[in-house]
Amino acid sequence: MTRLKSLLLAASLTLLSAAAQAFDHSHAAWNTLLKQHVVVNAAGNASAVRYAALKKDRAPLKAYLDTVSAVTPADYASWQKPQQLAFLINAYNAYTVELILTRYPDLDSIKDLGSLFSSPWKQTFFTLLGQEESLDGVEHGRIRAAGVFDDPRIHAAVVCASIGCPMLRNEAFVAERLDTQLEDGMRRFLSDRSRNRFDAASNTLYVSKIFDWYADDFTRGHKGFSSLKATFAHYAEALTDTPDAAEKLRSSAPKIEHLDYDWRLNDAR
Repeated sequence: MTRLKSLLLAASLTLLSAAAQAFDHSHAAWNTLLKQHVVVNAAGNASAVRYAALKKDRAPLKAYLDTVSAVTPADYASWQKPQQLAFLINAYNAYTVELILTRYPDLDSIKDLGSLFSSPWKQTFFTLLGQEESLDGVEHGRIRAAGVFDDPRIHAAVVCASIGCPMLRNEAFVAERLDTQLEDGMRRFLSDRSRNRFDAASNTLYVSKIFDWYADDFTRGHKGFSSLKATFAHYAEALTDTPDAAEKLRSSAPKIEHLDYDWRLNDAR
């Protein structure tokens, strides 16, 4: 009986490993869901999610997440860095949507899924790379882990189902276009005047609280981001509406104010 159990376990592990090795790095299933259910605004810098439609047709999302959970640590380790990062970003965003659907429509914010003593981002409600995991574990323990990816642009890619967040793209992140997608995400986010803007008259830069919470990520020299001033200078055209304002932003030391974060659900009702 013991030998039979061992054989069955070995066979099961073999099947799981084979499934992980055949993982679809185009993330086609997730890409299809995003195309169907993410609504991008006319300016192209904000989006909302059709949670009601996703709630009615949840099976494709669950099927995609099953393939994500089936990936083993060994197979993940064999992938190239862009494949790993695209995988983690998509997993984070897809599991965030899944978390919202566990309570939808009876919530106004992702924060409603937590309490005074429990954060929704610390809930371990899925399995990733062989262990019980939380959204915080994916973002801070894996994506932001020192010396792994070191790319602060991920803050415009991993999203928290809130209006104040950077937009959820209506396409999956993929390894071969990851750098372009991350750069595009930063520019789109910074061009949204409800979340980031420069007032040339007062020389004041009003930016998202993300640049307060994760300021250090933009000061460590990773991907060329050595300071917040250098970061904002790099994206001056996105943050301003005229060439003169962009030049002023690049050449001056503006006062920085952080805007209130809008935690309301990014629901396309």
